[in-house]
Amino acid sequence: MAVVPFPDPQNSKDLPDHDESDRWSQQDPDELAGGKMSFLEHLDELRKRLIYALVSLCVGIAIAALFIERIYQFVMRPMQQMLPPGGKLIFTEGPEAFMLYIRIAIIAGLVIAAPLIMIQLWLFISPALFPKERRFAVPFVLLASTGFIGGAAFSHYLVFPVMWRFFASFSNDFVTFEPRVEPAFGLYLKMVVAMALVFQMPTVVLFLARFGLVTARMMISYFKYAILAIFVVAAVITPSQDMASQLIVAVPMTALYIISIVVAAIFGKKKREAS
Repeated sequence: MAVVPFPDPQNSKDLPDHDESDRWSQQDPDELAGGKMSFLEHLDELRKRLIYALVSLCVGIAIAALFIERIYQFVMRPMQQMLPPGGKLIFTEGPEAFMLYIRIAIIAGLVIAAPLIMIQLWLFISPALFPKERRFAVPFVLLASTGFIGGAAFSHYLVFPVMWRFFASFSNDFVTFEPRVEPAFGLYLKMVVAMALVFQMPTVVLFLARFGLVTARMMISYFKYAILAIFVVAAVITPSQDMASQLIVAVPMTALYIISIVVAAIFGKKKREAS
């Protein structure tokens, strides 16, 4: 009579673990390679990307310097035209007007180099991502670059003119609005940077949604609180206290929040992917 061997219970418990390890070992090595860099490798990668970003910025400044007179008129002429008739911006210190040219060249160079700088930022982040997540490079660069340039243009053509016209409206027979160049351009620059950062909202949501930190449903549920926060931020970043300037900032921020909800719905982690 033949003897039928029974499987050892202890060995049978090990079989699923063995099969599970085989299953993981058969995965694509590139799928498990995301984020495997040493600390020194991260530092070297950061140094390389910073150098490339600085070179891109220098090239952008050089291009802006070639057209500095046109850019200077593009920035300063709207300020001068909204002053009282015959009014001009003044400077009271020798280097003030010269430094204005330098600052305008730097800001214009940053706008020109923005897409290349965003690419360097993505190349620094991408080694920590899985191959499936690296395909979002194009949406990231497009959203970040479009947001930066769009925010700067929105401030130049709409936000700042409304604020500047509000300040100039207080001229009368007793007082005349004759602003200095330095604080006037400082206000202009503050609004350009603030709106460029505000327009990065969809880009930030893209990252948060990909990491599963926010979802479209979550953003919809917090919509009324987001509106309150938007109006608070609009009141903080606009130096004038008129309601028109705050609305001009708050309305596009609300539109950007709605766009961010759509971005989170499209690029956010799905249930199957999260599991």
